[in-house]
Amino acid sequence: MPDFSLACPAPAPERERVLMAHGGGGRLMRELIERIFVPQLRPEHETDAATLTPGSRRLAFTTDSFVVSPPFFPGGDIGSLAVHGTVNDLAMMGAEPLALSAAFILEEGLRLDVLRRVAASMAEAARRAGVRIVTGDTKVVERGRADQLYITTAGIGALIHDGELAPWRVAEGDEIVLSGDIGRHGMAVMSAREGLSFDPPILSDSAPVHREALALLRHGVRVHCMRDLTRGGLASAVIEIARVGRVDVEVDESRIPVREEVRAACELLGFDPLYVANEGRFVAFVAAGDGQRAAALLPGGAVIGNVRAPGGGTVTLRSAFGTGRLLNLLSGEQLPRIC
Repeated sequence: MPDFSLACPAPAPERERVLMAHGGGGRLMRELIERIFVPQLRPEHETDAATLTPGSRRLAFTTDSFVVSPPFFPGGDIGSLAVHGTVNDLAMMGAEPLALSAAFILEEGLRLDVLRRVAASMAEAARRAGVRIVTGDTKVVERGRADQLYITTAGIGALIHDGELAPWRVAEGDEIVLSGDIGRHGMAVMSAREGLSFDPPILSDSAPVHREALALLRHGVRVHCMRDLTRGGLASAVIEIARVGRVDVEVDESRIPVREEVRAACELLGFDPLYVANEGRFVAFVAAGDGQRAAALLPGGAVIGNVRAPGGGTVTLRSAFGTGRLLNLLSGEQLPRIC
């Protein structure tokens, strides 16, 4: 009699396939980058943009893709968002934006008036930001193969400083400065997606931040690192900087500005505003003693914490009652397709 045994094949681990959560800016995205992209592509640094030195001029170069759903939301749309997001990535490296490119993936059946509206919004956002869209590309895919349209951009800018803005420059005693209130973009997109209305209405904070960010450098603030708050929100940005910089950080929850309508919407829907996406806010780690001066240069700026000591990247949130809790990267994401 033949010798055989019955066995059920082990199911494929979830992490062997791409999940929506891999795009959320949390722990799974970090694992995807570290397991796939870093070993294969070997980027020199993992920052918002790369720095290049062709000849004697120092430049910053960045690329980004935008798949926000729906493409129009209170306070913005996918077109202006694409310009703002690219400009802001350059600004986080201390670069004055010079030029952008834009590539469009269009779904068959997309109404031309929708495309015209998006293109006009991009043009106006670029004009307001003082940057030119100088080249681009267009592709069309079959109906049902895209959600109306996706946009991929690239941007180049000129560095206005001779140093380096990066997490590994963060040091003990650094103060953490937030450029304004948080959570509005995520809640604005959520309201459009789910057909919700809030009173007062919540408008996205989508905006270029390069003028504010570069003002810190031009006024002599000793900036060590900056990061714009997109997917994963304030918490994820601070955690990533702390881990890469190998420092322990404390954040004062009572100092973090959150509008009452955003706080109420988050409580109603079960979201934590610390992890909700923003598209017109950034955080800066500045040298000890420069925090208040930096905050005064930013509309709505606030000093929200400091670097306690070298360490393993622990971020402690201190409540108004004096209690503390550790912040961690989310396993998934609160809101997919947010930018």
